[in-house]
Amino acid sequence: MRSSTTARRAATAALALSLTVLTAACGNAGALKAPAPAPPRTTAPSAPAAPAAASAPEKVRDAFAGLQATLGESCTPGNCAYFLGRVHDELHRMDRAMKADPKGPGHFPEPIAAIAKLDGELGGDSAFENLKKHQSTLISTRDEINTWMQDHPDDYR
Repeated sequence: MRSSTTARRAATAALALSLTVLTAACGNAGALKAPAPAPPRTTAPSAPAAPAAASAPEKVRDAFAGLQATLGESCTPGNCAYFLGRVHDELHRMDRAMKADPKGPGHFPEPIAAIAKLDGELGGDSAFENLKKHQSTLISTRDEINTWMQDHPDDYR
């Protein structure tokens, strides 16, 4: 019992000595104080600021990563509605990113035209039944854009 008490006292003394040496080396001897408490709030909290990312357009590479993530999926009985909806959403995410890109939409003519053609066939209807009806066009548009992007690596790296 006596040896554990002695060991604790020695450890405490060593810690105190280390802190003293550390603060003296930093030129702040005796400056180890608890931080001052925050002043009491006298006004109502302001509305949180909008995140900076919300105002900046999404980068093409990030949108392309989302589109590529659909390549390993397929329309199975349990997830067909989810899958087709996701492919549709990711294509439009790409469309928005390409149109907002600093290089301008003219840099991405083929993918933007492919999405416009798809939209024409869908007639503005993104319901599962319509996506299912146009499934082959939806998937071929995704694959066409994937191939185009693979040929333009400077746009997604």
